[in-house]
Amino acid sequence: LAVRADRSRLIESSSYFRALLGGSFSESGSGYVRISCDLAAAVQVLRYLFEPPASFAISHHNFLPLLEGALFLAVESLLVDCERWFRTVRSRNPSMVVPLDFIIEAWYFAPKHGVTFVEDVCPGYLAQNFVQVISSRSFVHIPYDLLCSTIESPNLTVDSEKQLCEAILSWVSASRQSCEQSVSNSADNQLSLLSKVRVCLLPLGFAAGTKRNCFEFGNNAVCMILNLLKDSLQTLLHTVTDDNLDSYRIRLTEYSKKIVLSGCPQLTTQFLYISALPTDLDAVFKRTIVSDVNDGCLNHYNGLVKKAKTLSFRNVRIVDLSKCPNVHFGAVILWMKWTFPELRTFIASYCLLFQFEDLQCLLLRCPWINEINLSIDTSIILSKYSIISSRSEVRRDVNRNLSSYYMQSGLYGTSGNPVFSNISKLILEGRNDITDMNLLEISMLKSSLCYINIKHCTLLTDDGISTLLLNCRKMHSMVLSYTSFGNHSIQTLCSLDPSDSFSYHKDEHAHVMAFRLQELHLEGCEGISCAAMSQLVSNMNIVKSLCLRETSLADGALCNFVGSSLEYLDISETVVSMVSLAPVIRRNSNLSCLKTAGCRNLLFEQGEVQSTSGNKYGRFLQEITSTCYLEDVEMGWAFCPVRVDDLIPSFSKVRRMTVGLGTTLPENILHALPEICPFLESLVLRFQVISDRVVRNLLESSTNLQVLCLHYCLGNLTSFSFQTMAPALRILRLQWVTPWITNDDLTILTQNCNLVELLLSGCKLLDTSSQEIISSGWPNLACLQLEECGQITLDGVDSILDCKALEEVLLRHTGRGIGRTIITDAIRELPLLRKLALDLCDASEGGYDTPNVPEGKMMRSVRMSRCKKSAAAARSCFGEASSSSSNRKPVQHRETIVLEWSSRQLTTTVVEERL
Repeated sequence: LAVRADRSRLIESSSYFRALLGGSFSESGSGYVRISCDLAAAVQVLRYLFEPPASFAISHHNFLPLLEGALFLAVESLLVDCERWFRTVRSRNPSMVVPLDFIIEAWYFAPKHGVTFVEDVCPGYLAQNFVQVISSRSFVHIPYDLLCSTIESPNLTVDSEKQLCEAILSWVSASRQSCEQSVSNSADNQLSLLSKVRVCLLPLGFAAGTKRNCFEFGNNAVCMILNLLKDSLQTLLHTVTDDNLDSYRIRLTEYSKKIVLSGCPQLTTQFLYISALPTDLDAVFKRTIVSDVNDGCLNHYNGLVKKAKTLSFRNVRIVDLSKCPNVHFGAVILWMKWTFPELRTFIASYCLLFQFEDLQCLLLRCPWINEINLSIDTSIILSKYSIISSRSEVRRDVNRNLSSYYMQSGLYGTSGNPVFSNISKLILEGRNDITDMNLLEISMLKSSLCYINIKHCTLLTDDGISTLLLNCRKMHSMVLSYTSFGNHSIQTLCSLDPSDSFSYHKDEHAHVMAFRLQELHLEGCEGISCAAMSQLVSNMNIVKSLCLRETSLADGALCNFVGSSLEYLDISETVVSMVSLAPVIRRNSNLSCLKTAGCRNLLFEQGEVQSTSGNKYGRFLQEITSTCYLEDVEMGWAFCPVRVDDLIPSFSKVRRMTVGLGTTLPENILHALPEICPFLESLVLRFQVISDRVVRNLLESSTNLQVLCLHYCLGNLTSFSFQTMAPALRILRLQWVTPWITNDDLTILTQNCNLVELLLSGCKLLDTSSQEIISSGWPNLACLQLEECGQITLDGVDSILDCKALEEVLLRHTGRGIGRTIITDAIRELPLLRKLALDLCDASEGGYDTPNVPEGKMMRSVRMSRCKKSAAAARSCFGEASSSSSNRKPVQHRETIVLEWSSRQLTTTVVEERL
């Protein structure tokens, strides 16, 4: 390529040309010169020298050719501009602005050409953008030395320590598979990178899960977490003395946007505060702060923190402390007030001891927050159950309210208090100690509250909910399932709004609150009359998410629904028919979720109302396949596809599918599900006919399948079904479908899939050795349910208690070997345990001790089922006086004793059913 260029400009700008053309070389008198520089690099340099500055800009597309050309041709000004551009890329925008591939290429380029500023900038740039970096496909190609420098950077920004550890493990896994490093180097690099993880900040469940592939690291992490649970205060005090607090500091930087500490029961208030304190404090002052963060010294600590000038992180928008039972929330609220002045979302799910007074304090201390999630496990006792007896007693471990951080009730109750103007979303699901009076106090949020979830808040009355709706007229999204929501609340929703600014709206329904609803979930609300339901449905015109499951909904009401914006519709267990459902489906083409399980009337040509003139409707399947592209389906009656083509393409986007009673899918449909639903993530089959061919194909071909549940299915299923790899599978429920499962089959399962939830029932060939297989094969198991499974617990439950990540355990008819102290033992050994279900038939000593004050603060409920009383006191759960009898017939359980903890009390209920 020949280029005509101004000789004097070349000499002026480049030392290379200055020496070549202005010196004693032969080229100085020639009309042209030859250069051996890379062509692309030379062209970029010439563009830089001769194009107007306004039309030429350095970018990641031309940076490396420019830098290479500038180095070869010694263009000093270009070298300066390249360095300036590269350094300003890091500071120009807090989010990643150049591709990771470019950073990697620049890192490799720099040492070859002696460029030092690239090595100075790259680690810090990747560190501050690490959350975006790890989501790139190129992350696993980052060189070891660059990754190591990035992790060591003080600007390393991650949402959680788990996120960092996951990234390292994925990089290590990819490194092992490549041939770039020797085995010894790979192992050394793995240990070096993992040593930089602050294991004491890892979620317990995640740490346990790493034992599958990195046993030594995972085991050490679990041991450290369990030791912290025993006495974290002394550990921190010793660490302060040794001046080694960094391994206990949460990673907070000026670039942090989200702090996720979910699932860390070892976390205490001290961890939060030391992370926000300046590093240059002297050891005595640090020790004073660490020792004074406890339930009784908040006033003193308040002064200490002000003196220490706590660091502030203004970019943090989300804090998640879910499943962190050992933090003191009064102190947490002060911590958030000082540390995150721009916080918008606070999540503390499954934190049972977070009381309503804590919520009041949070609203006052952090008024800039607009979303709060305080959901806990919902109560298992529903109104439909027959209660024999019930009594309550105050928890003796409840923290008393401290005047040092709770506001005066008069201040909170001031009408129109401007500090509450930001709260738009409030989730209180499962908190069945919330009362009507509490709802009245929540009404102070009337100027901003738009979304509320009070599902299973069973103490609330229809009048209390109605009062809330009357005050909070901006509400457009409500989850009210399994509450006393009824006719009175519906009257409030459907009455004229005196504050409505749209008084001249042409639609007469627009003047009522129901018209503006976008989301309404009323599952299990039994207090709604047919007339009230019809009135409510006729007023909802723009609703997008509607759940009327297990309500009085009938054709007469659904025919009055005229909305066309539905995306989610659940009418399961109602009596609607195609007369009313067909028009709804036709009008709502954006419907992505449809649940109709238990709707028997869909089979019939007409329901309780006559079809209007000209309103012809087809079969259920015909209607949904001609209108919708569903992503979530739950169906039974009337869902009867015969050919694969019946479900293509309308089911091509389905991710979650449940098929239950009322239909039997043919084998050709079941076998073709991976083809019909290529994105399938969850599949639940009830009362279906299945085979090895079907299950095996699902596990092999549905590469995204995470949930597989087979309940009461028929067919010739054998162990061959599960002898295939299913790396994505996380939840497996096999209820009365695999009686042949042995310990060998369990071992194969542990090798083929990494489960976090396992349910087995009717597996009578299992024995005491099965416990060890389960606990060692799935160390991160969060939910374990075993029913009628041989003699697994004949010798106790020691191995089950080794699954330290367990949050829910059910053991029924698994062998009479469970000790009397099982409840206390489980709570002590399993820090995350929230639900425990036992069978008195399995008690080795006839019963279980029930503590009022559990050592763990996570416990939500304990269930103990017992058999029907008989004349023979020694009668076993199988109805035989002698355990050696070969023909044992199961006896139905008639009662369940339920111990249920709330934030304030323990309630003991005896229910006349098996729960």
